[in-house]
Amino acid sequence: MTSWRPGWDDFPTALLDFWTERHLCTLTTLRADGRPHVTPVGVALDVEQSCAWVITSRTSWKTRHVARNPLIAACQVDGRHWSTLEGSARVLEDAESVRRAEAMYAARYRTPRPNPERVALRIDVDRFVVSPSLSDVAR
Repeated sequence: MTSWRPGWDDFPTALLDFWTERHLCTLTTLRADGRPHVTPVGVALDVEQSCAWVITSRTSWKTRHVARNPLIAACQVDGRHWSTLEGSARVLEDAESVRRAEAMYAARYRTPRPNPERVALRIDVDRFVVSPSLSDVAR
């Protein structure tokens, strides 16, 4: 296991490829009592804005948890390759942020279904933890 702190201007190609290929992720948020809450999500990396995005509903538990405690981790796995991003998230409800998150999600997965209750979780990434099979990308 190795970690890499994002230098968004020189993002390693193999890691960028891994985070832009279609892989489902798990998002870990923290409940009020400190216990982890893990849920499957789509995470879309946004190198242009130096962040990652998750789309969700304003009434979801992950939205409530992030509003209370912004620390998160998102992980994806494909066989022996895995990577976790760690950072802090913010719940954004403005139309521009939600549209950006939807566009990034659509580029990686598919066009999301309409949801009038949709919000965006913007994740400011502190570091990526990578499997040994991806360790050549870590700096």
